[in-house]
Amino acid sequence: VQVEESGGGLVQAGGSLRLSCAASGVIDRVNGMGWYRQAPGKERELVASITGDGITNYGDSVRGRFTIARDGAKTRGFLQMNNLKPEDTAVYYCGVTLGYSDYPDVSQYDYWGQGTQVTVSS
Repeated sequence: VQVEESGGGLVQAGGSLRLSCAASGVIDRVNGMGWYRQAPGKERELVASITGDGITNYGDSVRGRFTIARDGAKTRGFLQMNNLKPEDTAVYYCGVTLGYSDYPDVSQYDYWGQGTQVTVSS
């Protein structure tokens, strides 16, 4: 399974971005999809996740501002980010799980993309 993110960039505070994640390869084994982010000097943290059944989970700092979704084929995922803040600046990574968990933690993701930079200016 290969994972690729797109859609990052530079945006002013209060603006919006939409990230995309595409999974390819043995995609019939893909179950969950999630977004994590990592800022310089900080640990990778959960942004949002969605299971194959559509159960979603959000990090506390983004709940109410970000929305995760995926297409019916479960091969593409999206992260709509609204009302962006400078503290949202980070590299955003998309990961996929082959196993099932309602709320997978970072160790349960089997494949990751290379990441896409999101920079929010004040």
